[in-house]
Amino acid sequence: MRTDVLGRVEARLLELHVKGISVGHGMGYGEYMNFWTHGWMVPHATIEMYAEATRAEEIATAIVESAHTGVAGDGMVAILPVEKLYRIRTKAEATPEEI
Repeated sequence: MRTDVLGRVEARLLELHVKGISVGHGMGYGEYMNFWTHGWMVPHATIEMYAEATRAEEIATAIVESAHTGVAGDGMVAILPVEKLYRIRTKAEATPEEI
């Protein structure tokens, strides 16, 4: 996703009481390429989060709506199943209520 919309996305996720996110910044290209830079790379942000399956569509829709500009390079949202999560601190499997 575009780095300049990250604040809007974060605000929307807070409104939905998403318990936590991880944000990464990187470079890449896909539908949009910057022909004026070496390698066509464009800065972007990635958000990773874990949520109950019942909330996945609601959260994905919120991200799409708050990140949308209508211009090539807006990004993508992927919903992937996660079989299990473990907390390193406690060495225990995380329950759905904790996610």
